[in-house]
Amino acid sequence: MTGGLPSPSRRSGPTVDPMLRPQPNAGYDAWVTAFRDRALAQGISPGTLSAAFRGAGYLPGVVERDRKQTEFTRTLQDYLAIMASDEQVATGRRAFAARRALLGEIEGRFGVPANVVAAIWGVESRYGERRGDIPVISACSTLAYDGRRGGFFEKQLMAALRILQRGDVSAARMTGSWAGAMGHTQFIPTTFEAYAVDFGGDGRRDIWGEDPTDALASAGAYLGRSGWRRGGLWGLEVTLPAGFNAGLAGRGVKKAVADWAALGVRPAGGGKLPDHGAGSVLMPAGPGAPAFLVFRNFSVILRYNNSENYAIAVGHLSDRLAGGGPLQGRFGPDRYGLTIEDRKRLQTRLTAAGYDTGGADGVLGKKTEAAIRAYQQANGLPVTGEPSPALLKRLG
Repeated sequence: MTGGLPSPSRRSGPTVDPMLRPQPNAGYDAWVTAFRDRALAQGISPGTLSAAFRGAGYLPGVVERDRKQTEFTRTLQDYLAIMASDEQVATGRRAFAARRALLGEIEGRFGVPANVVAAIWGVESRYGERRGDIPVISACSTLAYDGRRGGFFEKQLMAALRILQRGDVSAARMTGSWAGAMGHTQFIPTTFEAYAVDFGGDGRRDIWGEDPTDALASAGAYLGRSGWRRGGLWGLEVTLPAGFNAGLAGRGVKKAVADWAALGVRPAGGGKLPDHGAGSVLMPAGPGAPAFLVFRNFSVILRYNNSENYAIAVGHLSDRLAGGGPLQGRFGPDRYGLTIEDRKRLQTRLTAAGYDTGGADGVLGKKTEAAIRAYQQANGLPVTGEPSPALLKRLG
């Protein structure tokens, strides 16, 4: 849906980054002039075009984000620390409880469990808190002009114009991420066109407003029409026997549940493996770390975002929202020799020393790297920005 692993988008409201405000660009202006003719030829009205591009413009910050996105990958442990921390689970359970009746109606209509739809909501926008505030017309036209994925983003731009022409939303309210993913459930325009529903019955498919009704129903519709098996699980955490053949792991190997059980695969919580058809064993963090047995519905979640980490996060979060506990398996030290608890202590101690890391979630992002660099520079150490057990010990 969003073209990659989701990162926290900005809370709805005025964008403050000057690089995300329209900047003069003659090449972009010429491209828009030529695009208008193509849009008119495809049935977009002059009035829609005028309203859409009023105030729109070239956003250099969008290009910068597009260029940098492939540099950032997160481990499953980091991803779960962001999306399914105890704090996020508590927030999610409150949001789930507040919308339980609506989510139940969506489950009845589309067959997708209420907790799964709620988990999509949580992963995509933190339950509506971070829907994105970048104008979609500006973002998509900038990326279409830029050319790296020009054809893809011109399709998104054309779809966005059709959405405006249909009257689902005004150009001023059509905001989203830097890549044009919109609303509570971060639909790109072409996905919106294909799957969004007017569940509230007001004649508009509104995924942008404070009321998440249409957005949550649209996510349910998307998963349901993508083949969600009613009554089936996405998967579950499992334990693997000593000496398990890692060559059997991966979505390319499917076996009947009875065959996995015969190989010694067991639910991490005990008992017998549930049978929801053929499944695959995943070992996303390697031997000794949490492992999962996933079923057909896991592949449906991948239709939303084709990342195993994403789908595991949605599945695990959905279990937590329904009252389940944390993963029972443990992740080992990272490439720096630090566990997630070590990384949390490092962040806490840096912040206490006056070097703000932006929180202590154990995920080492840009702010933590900057804090480490500042500390190293101030203390006459080699400035690498990298954590280490020695640095943790020095911070005492």
